[in-house]
Amino acid sequence: MGNNYTQKSRQRQDRYLVGVKDYTQYHRDGYLIAKGLLAEDDVRMLFNLAEQSRLGIKTDISQADPSSKDPLKDEFVSATRVHMLSRVNSDAEQGMLNPRILDVIEALVGPDVYALQSMMFLNPPGRGGQGWHQDSYYVKTLPDTLIGAWIALEDVDEENGCLWVVPGSNHEPIYPAAHAGGGHVHAVDAFSDLNSVENVSHLDDDVNTLSKVVAHYPPPIPVTMKAGDVLFFHSHLFHRSYPNRTTDRYRRSYVCHYCNARSWIPWDHDGYEGNSGNYRQILARGRTHLPYAEPAFGTEVFLSDEDDDSSDSVRMMGMDDGMMMPVVQKKDEAID
Repeated sequence: MGNNYTQKSRQRQDRYLVGVKDYTQYHRDGYLIAKGLLAEDDVRMLFNLAEQSRLGIKTDISQADPSSKDPLKDEFVSATRVHMLSRVNSDAEQGMLNPRILDVIEALVGPDVYALQSMMFLNPPGRGGQGWHQDSYYVKTLPDTLIGAWIALEDVDEENGCLWVVPGSNHEPIYPAAHAGGGHVHAVDAFSDLNSVENVSHLDDDVNTLSKVVAHYPPPIPVTMKAGDVLFFHSHLFHRSYPNRTTDRYRRSYVCHYCNARSWIPWDHDGYEGNSGNYRQILARGRTHLPYAEPAFGTEVFLSDEDDDSSDSVRMMGMDDGMMMPVVQKKDEAID
């Protein structure tokens, strides 16, 4: 008989416990806001990192490649966002592996969790914004278990460019790009009417054709947040942001992505060799049968002890009347 596996997270005094209603809301609406999830010290650490990033960047938007069709090319050149700081900075790694964030991820898509990606958003006045998109369009996990955690490092509202979401759109498939290789999550030709989309993430709804699908839903809602709040959102959820329209406020946030650590990941932000990028992703909770990386800066993570098979297993036994009855198998109990 095979070994039973029940993930048991290490107990901590500040462990965050997800409510059943929270779990239900996330899977129904595609998002969940955990208010005040991060402690002030944790927010301050990431805010200071955002400031270090901002002050250390010299940008010239004229350097953007005029031939590029990437709708976010100006944002990357002007460095309103910085990808994968978690691979080069210990504070960024700590932020991505914050145990209270992982508590929620573990409950929503776990119990085994990979930490995949980090992005620091700065969004100064007049900059930032990203049109309608779905995150699994960019980051592929199979099975598709991707989830985002959007950490507010300061108060966020409609004026300085909060996120907008379409509740319930997480039940949509991922709309693929017209060209091969981009945004294809589902089996090719599995749908009779899954139309391709163009210019995903473009701010202009007349150009970004995913907006035509968004239009079938009730009006999107803004997600206003306080510093320390964390928005968890499904990878199929339609979401977007607008440029910061204030003259004196930034919109600093730290956004990370995770998935179930049993998923195969033919993706990595910095590239990978072979058939998958699993070996580059940090195992943040539980265990996995797949390759994984360890935290580069030694941030503590709470993994399952593979030698701990102390939990009892349950098997189904057929009864004389044709019904099936669950039977608890003690760890040291002999099997006839």
